[in-house]
Amino acid sequence: MNFIDTYHRTGLYKVDLPFIPGGDGAGVVDSVGEGVTEVKVGDRVAYFTRSGGYAEYTVAPAMHTVKLSDKMSFESGTAAMIQALTAHYLVKGSYYVKPGDTVLVHAAAGGLGRLVSQMAKHLGAKVIGTTSSEEKATIAREYGCDEVILYTTQDFETEVKRITNGKGCNVVYDSVGKDTFDKSFNCLARRGWMIACGNASGKPPPFDILLLSQKGSLSINRPVLGDYVATREEFLERVNEVFSWSDKQIIKLQVGKSLPLKDAAEAHKLLEGRQVAGKMVLIP
Repeated sequence: MNFIDTYHRTGLYKVDLPFIPGGDGAGVVDSVGEGVTEVKVGDRVAYFTRSGGYAEYTVAPAMHTVKLSDKMSFESGTAAMIQALTAHYLVKGSYYVKPGDTVLVHAAAGGLGRLVSQMAKHLGAKVIGTTSSEEKATIAREYGCDEVILYTTQDFETEVKRITNGKGCNVVYDSVGKDTFDKSFNCLARRGWMIACGNASGKPPPFDILLLSQKGSLSINRPVLGDYVATREEFLERVNEVFSWSDKQIIKLQVGKSLPLKDAAEAHKLLEGRQVAGKMVLIP
């Protein structure tokens, strides 16, 4: 499961009906289409698709399907798809994290936040994360955050300025949206990057583009995964590095919670209520 599934359900992101949610998954190949040569019947694979994941059988595009090693579970393979690939292009695409950078990761204990934090740390950045509780703060520290701000009791803008001695961050990864958007801009250093990568609290408000110049020649990006795995070559380059980092234990592709497919509605409630730390998986 991914938070975008809730956007499709609520209509925040419009889709043509009928529509089966679920943009990634893993399983065993049952059949292949004409001309498919990189996977065969019986292969264990993970895939990224536009829809259809909430099902016992799914038609997955060969372009975005990859074989799993025997030691990688289906759950970890699924976690390596939308969430891990998104984290990868966020740190090596939307913005290229480099040694010495300071980054702010909102919802740092969530599935995407954990991966962004680990990858940014690996690339040499100082990572500041925000979470809602001490329990999640402990998780965020375990997954790469050098500093954690409890946004429920602390003003994250004030804390970021304190931690950075007033300099701000090179990049902010904001998957929360409406509740954090405006203050996230105030956390940026001169020529910093605002990466708006989600709307967990609602769609961010409109803003005046002149603010980018007034606040220090800032830049903003609202990316989507499809544009960063637009070719088979780019998909494989990203997913192979994710697998490599996982094998070397640079990142942990761990599942926070698994539920039966029949409980998908309950899973959405847990996801929207921010009651799950890490990737959530539905099991047919």
